[in-house]
Amino acid sequence: MSLTDDLLSQLQGAPLQQVSQQLGLDPQQASGAISAALPLLMGALGNNAAQPQGAQALLGALQTNHSGLDIGSVLGSVLGGGGGGAAANGAGILGHIFGGNETRAETGLAQATGLSPSSSGQLLKILAPIVMAFLAQRMTSGGSQADAGGLAQLLGQEKQQVTQAGGIGGGLLASVMDQDGDGQFGVSDLIKLGSGLLGSGKR
Repeated sequence: MSLTDDLLSQLQGAPLQQVSQQLGLDPQQASGAISAALPLLMGALGNNAAQPQGAQALLGALQTNHSGLDIGSVLGSVLGGGGGGAAANGAGILGHIFGGNETRAETGLAQATGLSPSSSGQLLKILAPIVMAFLAQRMTSGGSQADAGGLAQLLGQEKQQVTQAGGIGGGLLASVMDQDGDGQFGVSDLIKLGSGLLGSGKR
């Protein structure tokens, strides 16, 4: 089972109800949106972890801010708006995951799911801390694999599965991350990301 599928199964039931209520959606619509958003987040993290310094930084964040947390308590912190610090700071986490590409991710998710851009942005902010807590759990339960190389391998495989599975999540990941249209996310895309932050960027 992929990481995305595993986490998706853990979010069924009460967590899904809470998220749908928070966003004012019916559970079916919320479920569809979560199914599209999770592969996007996982795949983007896979991109970050593909660079050694990215994997190291991500591992540090998991160990420092997200270790030992369960998904239910993180969801409670995020939805309740109370405390949680860095572990529940969805906006901050998204900034690291997408590197200033959040608006593109929010817009893409909105177009793919029929949500409003504000709802898709809110959903990503709710899910980002949950994804981080889930990954921290995975790394601590993985024993000897709890290093940057193990994390890079884990997320690299996940990104590959997301891309191969296609669907809304895979298509979203490709469109959000591939800035130069060559089908790959590389150095030229990073340069474009930088120039996009300076200009208005296309909507």
